[in-house]
Amino acid sequence: MSEQFFTSFALFFSLLNPFLMSIYLLGMIRQLSLAQFSKVLIQGAFISSIVFLLFSYGGEAIFNRFLHVRFESFQIFGGIIFLIIGVRYVFEGADTLESTRGKPEYLAGSVAMPFMIGPGTISASVVIGSSLSIAGAATVIATTMVLTCSMLILFKYFHDNLKARYARYVDRYIEIVGRLSALLIGTIAVDMIVTGVMGLM
Repeated sequence: MSEQFFTSFALFFSLLNPFLMSIYLLGMIRQLSLAQFSKVLIQGAFISSIVFLLFSYGGEAIFNRFLHVRFESFQIFGGIIFLIIGVRYVFEGADTLESTRGKPEYLAGSVAMPFMIGPGTISASVVIGSSLSIAGAATVIATTMVLTCSMLILFKYFHDNLKARYARYVDRYIEIVGRLSALLIGTIAVDMIVTGVMGLM
């Protein structure tokens, strides 16, 4: 049981990937205060956790019986979304993610979807639900979300404090890492699309 728990945790945490997510949320990290960013992030994580718990309990039956769509279609569409984000990020940088427009209290949904809730994390939720009890799946999801949010808030704290002294270097480093990460985003997106197409075939 403990081995399954740690395996499920490693899978879910690697898919959420707070290091890569910090690049996705760079616009918010730059423009929001620490308190605002923390509030928006926690709200988005709460929304995502509910969705993950739903899919860990219902599995692929949610797609087949209730939504009457194939899970592969969800993978293809999610891959297309991330492919667009990756391509735009490569050419435009962090300015391509302009979800920070508007009031901070309306940004929680932008954090949850598509940055936390995606084909990869939804698939992982289904796998976790099939290998663990509902209590075990809930523990894995809650632990991963708390750790991810804590690391992102810590990154925001260090970003704000380092930027005050090393603004040029921090911005340049983030832009370089962001564009390199966009290549990985695009690669994952293409793999999602290919997996979905192969599943349909």
